Amino acid sequence: MDDQACPRCKTTKYRNPSLKLMVNVCGHTLCESCVDLLFLKGSGSCPQCNVPLRRNNFRVQLFEDPLVEKEVDIRKRLLRDYNKREEDFDTLDEYNDYLEEIETIVFNLCNNIDLLETNKKIEQFKRDNREVIMRNKTKLGRDEFEIETMLEMEKQMEEQRKKELEELENETKKRKQREKEKLIDDLQAGSGNATEIVAKFTEEAEKIKEEAKIVPAVKPASQFSTGVKFGNSTDQMYLPYKIEEDPLYVHEPLIIYNEGPQPPSGFEIEMKGYNTHVRTELPVEKAGGYKCVIACQRALQEAFQGLFHGS
Repeated sequence: MDDQACPRCKTTKYRNPSLKLMVNVCGHTLCESCVDLLFLKGSGSCPQCNVPLRRNNFRVQLFEDPLVEKEVDIRKRLLRDYNKREEDFDTLDEYNDYLEEIETIVFNLCNNIDLLETNKKIEQFKRDNREVIMRNKTKLGRDEFEIETMLEMEKQMEEQRKKELEELENETKKRKQREKEKLIDDLQAGSGNATEIVAKFTEEAEKIKEEAKIVPAVKPASQFSTGVKFGNSTDQMYLPYKIEEDPLYVHEPLIIYNEGPQPPSGFEIEMKGYNTHVRTELPVEKAGGYKCVIACQRALQEAFQGLFHGS
């Protein structure tokens, strides 16, 4: 609890459960009351590092560690300009060097290392790559717009589908109500056999129930996506991949084609004395399942595997 405290007024979460800590670009936290008190004019300096700050840049602290908040803010601001993609580079090594450079800049800004040189490098990058940065920003904005449009269209389609199902359910309920009222009227009127009237009503009710089962269920909102078309493209986007179920794997033993002599079996090795010059296994090795016959058989297999009968 002591960690969740305002460094200026020393108020902790234990004393004030509703304490709301806020953080700015410098990474130092202040409670909401101290922010309102120190930044009455809209701007001021951080009490800990004297960095000039603005009131509207303060945001609620999401992570326990304020350094994480600082890194998130730095990455968000840096990646607005360092927005090159892999296709903007000639080789993969150049792209990897570019990503490594981004990580180095983030590390320096987070830990206040060579701030002047790092900021100069950022400004130089902006000047040298102005056209590429603007092009990628436009491309990113277009992609985001297409995704938002697609999500909005899917939302409208799902709402329309839900509305149709609700209308169908209401119509089914009204129809069942009318059938019940008709059944009651027929029974009261006594125009026929009551058993036959009830049997006919039951048959019609079962028919209505079967029709209701045929109606497809609404697709859950978490399922994505239905494949909405975009722009002038004739291909469907985000279509679910159809998985074809193949038959289960059946193991087939490997057939070894050996035209040379067959190595002797373990029984033949012991009976014919092939293992005479092979060291006998120790009791410890025997406990692990090892026998000298195994070593001898393996040596014979390796010796015979390159022998073939001549044609």
